[in-house]
Amino acid sequence: MRRLLAAVALLAATALPSAAGELAVEAQVGYFGMTAEQSAKAVFGSSGGLTFGGAVRYDVWRGVFVSGGLRTFSKDGERVFLTSPGAPIQKLGFPVSVRLTPILLSAGYRYAHWKWVVPYASVGAAITAYSEKSDVAGQSFDQDFTKTGFVGAIGVETGHGRLRGGVEVGYSTVSNAIGFAGISKIYGEDDIGGFHVVGKVILVFGEKPPKRRPWRPNFPKP
Repeated sequence: MRRLLAAVALLAATALPSAAGELAVEAQVGYFGMTAEQSAKAVFGSSGGLTFGGAVRYDVWRGVFVSGGLRTFSKDGERVFLTSPGAPIQKLGFPVSVRLTPILLSAGYRYAHWKWVVPYASVGAAITAYSEKSDVAGQSFDQDFTKTGFVGAIGVETGHGRLRGGVEVGYSTVSNAIGFAGISKIYGEDDIGGFHVVGKVILVFGEKPPKRRPWRPNFPKP
């Protein structure tokens, strides 16, 4: 929560010097697929699942925007033993759970020249908190750390009033991270980023500044 408040404060600080623009709050839900696919499948049985969160967006100037948000993703599985990438996976029966919580700070451009459809693209930083909880024969083995990587996304928003919808696809990379119960080294996977596709419900506050009419000389009529 503190990280999300810090992200919102950063957005506010960036937006204050700007002319008044459109402020939007987004609720997001969708699918996240981990880059470390083989490690995730070995431990959890699959490499993706539900992700959800929210974001705040502010239109700074002529389609340029900044945004900050937070999403979460979690999986439960069990520890495994593996000698090589092609060897049989041996389930050990010790539970393990992993949670990824990325804070996404981005800047981008929205093509707002169409009335009902607004495509956009953005790039930025993915500050990802990794939490792993596991128990082996009654002894806890937990890991918690934060790594920073990059995120890029494209999407489209629909609607024209205060309540709108949208969909976004994107990819994040957060490399050189430890995870997935220690077998990521065997598979050569160290990235805790991945692919996401989310649907959005968007609540808009304020309005875009009115478009300026092009100046034309006012010649006297003959």
